[in-house]
Amino acid sequence: MGEAVQRRFLGLTAVVAALGMTATLSGCGGDTDSGDVTLKLVAADYGTGPENSSEKYWSGVASGFENEHPGIKIDVTVLHWKDVDREVAAMVKAGNAPDVAQIGAYADYAKQGKLYSADETLAIRTAANFLPSLTDAGKVDGTLYGLPFVASTRLLFYNQKLFDQAGLDAPRTWDDIRNDATALKAKGVDYPFALPLGQEEAQAETLMWLLSGGGGYTDDVGAYDIDSAENITTFRWLRDNLVGKGLTGPVEPGKLDRAKAFEAFADGKVGMLNGHPTLMDEAEAKGVKVGMVPLPGFDGPTKGSMGVADWMMGFKENGHRKEIGKFLDYAYSDENVLEFAEEYDLLPVTGSASAAMETDKKHKKLHEFLAALPNARLIPYGKTSWATVSDAIKKNIGSAVAPGSNPESVLGEISAEAAKAEAAE
Repeated sequence: MGEAVQRRFLGLTAVVAALGMTATLSGCGGDTDSGDVTLKLVAADYGTGPENSSEKYWSGVASGFENEHPGIKIDVTVLHWKDVDREVAAMVKAGNAPDVAQIGAYADYAKQGKLYSADETLAIRTAANFLPSLTDAGKVDGTLYGLPFVASTRLLFYNQKLFDQAGLDAPRTWDDIRNDATALKAKGVDYPFALPLGQEEAQAETLMWLLSGGGGYTDDVGAYDIDSAENITTFRWLRDNLVGKGLTGPVEPGKLDRAKAFEAFADGKVGMLNGHPTLMDEAEAKGVKVGMVPLPGFDGPTKGSMGVADWMMGFKENGHRKEIGKFLDYAYSDENVLEFAEEYDLLPVTGSASAAMETDKKHKKLHEFLAALPNARLIPYGKTSWATVSDAIKKNIGSAVAPGSNPESVLGEISAEAAKAEAAE
């Protein structure tokens, strides 16, 4: 956060603390002040198996919180990422919403009036500590409902051994990517540049390329601009310079999911791809020496990387505003934020935890990702139409790079779908 803003909030927090008052902003009614309260927490599992399941983390947080707050119990449910958003939606629809959810989307619930705002729950010191680029993405109509929980940014990864064998330097521009991929193909590399535009995470891969071409999903005022001239140019370049030249490997981009691309990179079969911190460890564990650079752009490195965030939120249904606020303040302590980020090679979402990670040598491998976060461009999470638009991108964007395709037509159809979904809000 800016120094002036930080001083203002820290100063206010000190005054409130000196007066012996709770530094929580007042909210609406529906509080419960008598008797024991059990908060139901539903969270996503970031682990790859029982040994690093997120249930261990949340059980530890719950236990620590309960020891400090007698009378408040935390009922923890951790669900697979593929299921958690759907399961929470079903709970809300059935009138059995959790008190706290840590999931991938918040905007629909905020628009429906089902969530407490940050002003109604968080201590001032907690709300002031979030990174501004993330809180901006957590707002609906200017009010913060989606609390950033964890984040990541993207860099271009390359296989250093394959690059050395081909006598290549790290790419800085799109032309470098094309030329390096051509040289790697000549050396027999299976995937000179892996381009996963399959349905698993096509919306993220797409945004990385749109940003590197000077475009994006939205314009300067936040309106969808999916079929802009810049975006059309980007996909024409991908079609003509990578896919059309056979530089993206044996699986066509529209059928290549991110997990398969990452697996191939860790197996030494990929020259370049856009990656995130978790892949770094997976590849190095298999002996792949990973090189990393900012996403190359049309005429140089992209100035703003793509950022991704997941969200925490408090539901109004059970009326536990004060208790939810106490739990969230506890969950966002530096100790807890850093523990989760360290476990899964992700980035903390608070200024103090980010500063701690930045100065800690044991996190050196994450410093490049951390440096990209303040200027990262995020997916438009605050739009309730985004779920529909994201689905349209996942289903259709792969066809925009197929040889002989018409990127302008494909992006135009997605843009029309976005306008329709936006009008229905």
